[in-house]
Amino acid sequence: MRDDLVLCDVAEQVAVVTMNRPQALNALSDGLLAALTGTLSALGTREDVKAVVIRGAGKAFCAGHDLKEMQAGRGAPDKGAAYFADLFTRCGTLMQLIPTLPQPVIAQVHGIATAAGCQLVASCDMAVAAEDTRFGVNGVNIGLFCSTPMVALTRNLPRKQALEMLTTGEFITAPRALDLGLINRIAPPEDLEAATLTLAQTVAAKLGAAVRIGKRAFYDQITLPLDQAYAHTGAVMVENMLLRDTDEGITAFIEKRKPDWA
Repeated sequence: MRDDLVLCDVAEQVAVVTMNRPQALNALSDGLLAALTGTLSALGTREDVKAVVIRGAGKAFCAGHDLKEMQAGRGAPDKGAAYFADLFTRCGTLMQLIPTLPQPVIAQVHGIATAAGCQLVASCDMAVAAEDTRFGVNGVNIGLFCSTPMVALTRNLPRKQALEMLTTGEFITAPRALDLGLINRIAPPEDLEAATLTLAQTVAAKLGAAVRIGKRAFYDQITLPLDQAYAHTGAVMVENMLLRDTDEGITAFIEKRKPDWA
């Protein structure tokens, strides 16, 4: 195992990003937050990458923030409130980066995804989980309400179910997470990697320009009133239709052949 906090491998237009703090259950330390943000930002500029998978090394996907590091920040004379404010800002920057990337980002989840780890799953565009994975926003159990994870969670789950998780600190199972919309698919643990790559490769096989346009429009239209959403997406459809490769894709479909995309 290499010492890098984040490993990144690209094959067949899919980037697999691995959080690499297995001894700490991939807790989001200052270093891991910075490495993950930097890696994803760099991938966002690569046209040869059409889908991104985020996963965790070792026994778990991500156990949330590094509590030992947070407690050290509390006690430092030059840190305290300023350190915590900066920490949660940096974490929020990472979570907000994911939907702005041109490529769809898929979480490959196993073991546990707790607190900011669950937030990371909810912030990804899609998620595939091993069937024995557990999800929780458990900060309330130690006296810290998961207020920042709540932002992503409540944009995935119905309100009452999200608030139950936040106030009880109880875990939910992967099948329950699937029912609630936190994840897209579940797989046996031994098939998790293959199932996630299958989804990623299916996305990567599509016309990259169309997916980039569509992902941006997906997030742009969600918060708009209905009439504005239709006006916005109508303009996006025009932009998409005028692409050379879209013209070729439609022509190829009519002519019953594979498209010759540049």
